[in-house]
Amino acid sequence: MKFDLKSLDLNNLDPKAPGTWPTPVMVLACLVVLIFIPFLGYQFYLSDIRSSLDTAKNQEPKLKTEFETKAAQSASLNAYKAQMIEIEESFSGLLKQLPADTEVPGLIEDMTKAGLTSGLEFSEIKLLPEVNQPFYIELPVQISVTGNYHSFANFATKVSALSRIVTLNDFSIKPVVVGDSSNLVITVQAKTYRYRGEGK
Repeated sequence: MKFDLKSLDLNNLDPKAPGTWPTPVMVLACLVVLIFIPFLGYQFYLSDIRSSLDTAKNQEPKLKTEFETKAAQSASLNAYKAQMIEIEESFSGLLKQLPADTEVPGLIEDMTKAGLTSGLEFSEIKLLPEVNQPFYIELPVQISVTGNYHSFANFATKVSALSRIVTLNDFSIKPVVVGDSSNLVITVQAKTYRYRGEGK
């Protein structure tokens, strides 16, 4: 059976009854549908998937770097925890070197004993007002003694060996008699510190 394309009248084709169309037209319509459906599927379905895949590929290096960083952090977590424990123990040890309120008189007594056994004579030892700092409180003590350089150096050595933290600051050294440096009046401010603690 030969089909004449010239005799085909497209206006006579009923779109509601494609079964009545001539065979070549039905074959052509099926081919168009078979080509058009995959094209539409690609445009509306596969292009979104491809776009998501491209986005995922672009994010891969960043995510890989983040993963490597977090893997390194988790690998060093135990070392970090051990270091934190060591720091807390060290901090606790340092806090024990700071006097409590009730230990300040004993500390002043220890400094006085260190001065007397070093050969110094005390003319003044006075507790000054506390100075608040962000994490600790300074407890200054004004000290005025008479003696020579060696006696004072011995005193400073003994103070540094005390079980509590004490610093010597603001030195003033003058001879007792002008022109005679064997006997000196030494004024110094000793400072000890107290931890402020939580809620203080």
